[in-house]
Amino acid sequence: MLSNAWRLAAIAAAASLSTAALADGKNDYSQSVREYFRCASTPAVDFPGTIVDAALATPALKSLADAVVAANLAGTLSGPGPFTVYAPTNDAFKKIPPSVLSALTSDVKLLTAVLTYHVTPSVGRQADPRTAFGQPKEVNTVQGQTVFYNRGKGPQVNQSNVACQPVRTRNGTVWIIDSVLLPQF
Repeated sequence: MLSNAWRLAAIAAAASLSTAALADGKNDYSQSVREYFRCASTPAVDFPGTIVDAALATPALKSLADAVVAANLAGTLSGPGPFTVYAPTNDAFKKIPPSVLSALTSDVKLLTAVLTYHVTPSVGRQADPRTAFGQPKEVNTVQGQTVFYNRGKGPQVNQSNVACQPVRTRNGTVWIIDSVLLPQF
């Protein structure tokens, strides 16, 4: 049986692969509909720990786990929840210019605002980014602003691509995304 950390890393890699496969421009409407239902019906991977445990056990989420610890959010995100977390990969953090990333990580209040923008205080269908098809769906975050679920070549939160397979933990759900979400300041 595969270890949970390996499975979570595979999910993160699959997110970028499935998005690339759809980006070839050859999508017709029926293929788009088939992909929507395939993605929407992908079952969750069960992880026996909390959201923080899952992030710490996943090498592809090391930057996120480090940021959560630096912002003193590990206790909160290990709490009872339920939470839905949009988890940017290490590659997503690498897309941020170094000077911006440095400013972000050196200011705990700013880092907390960015990280809590990645969290919604609910789980289930209302917090499933795969449910948007047609009109964008507005969802409240713990930070106080909203994110939008929509569809490009696949499910998206704002303009970040989302892996089709969620990770269900003891206190919520994790969705792997390919960019860091930034709230309005």
